Amino acid sequence: MSHLEIRHLSKSFAGKEILKDLQLSVEEGEFVTILGPSGSGKSTLFHLIGGLLAPDQGGVFLDGQEITGERGHISYMPQQHSLFPWRTILQNVLLGQELAGKADKARALEMIEKAGLAGYENELPDALSGGMKQRAAFIRALLSPQPLILLDEPFSALDDFTRQDMQQWLQSIWMEYKKTILFVTHNIEEALFLSDRIAVLSTKPATVMKEFKLPFGRPREKDLFFMREFLDWKQEVSSWIINGSGEGERQ
Repeated sequence: MSHLEIRHLSKSFAGKEILKDLQLSVEEGEFVTILGPSGSGKSTLFHLIGGLLAPDQGGVFLDGQEITGERGHISYMPQQHSLFPWRTILQNVLLGQELAGKADKARALEMIEKAGLAGYENELPDALSGGMKQRAAFIRALLSPQPLILLDEPFSALDDFTRQDMQQWLQSIWMEYKKTILFVTHNIEEALFLSDRIAVLSTKPATVMKEFKLPFGRPREKDLFFMREFLDWKQEVSSWIINGSGEGERQ
């Protein structure tokens, strides 16, 4: 049984189909990325999984239990860090646990240190750089009791150098804690570097038209970006996104 199952999901707005019969499964501890053309419904899909929207048809299941239209089952990190400006970094990181009634300050401080934020735990978010704020937001998601984390383009606002550092950091933290992650990005290289699998969405109405299981071992280093095999995979995935078909079959 898959950890997360999306079954025959469809959604329309004002008579316009956004998602149609979309199906996807994610195994426990897996890192899966969703790629697709701009406006293909990736954020809508996340809102459906998180219970912020209700589908027209289909359902969302977590460990075999239907959670369609229900909130509180997943931890969601949007494009912006969404840290509360009046709370310290430690207070922000503990928020998910506080809402669940079981804050673990010692573990939060340990995670803050691993995020390279030691010494900033009592600072307000304005004292941190963009990358540091994103690290704090991810630590909050990681510490929340929900078993599944949805990451909606969390690095899109960062410069290229900070983004690469954040990709490396996210991989190391995920490898240590192995929470299940469903990730959305427009960046093909980012998807290839981070993911176990990639699901490519079609244009609207979106469905999963292709899945790729990636062969790269872990941990992955920055020199992977320049390897021939990586560049071949990038070309193949790009072809599916742009043309709806590949230039060579990969499994």
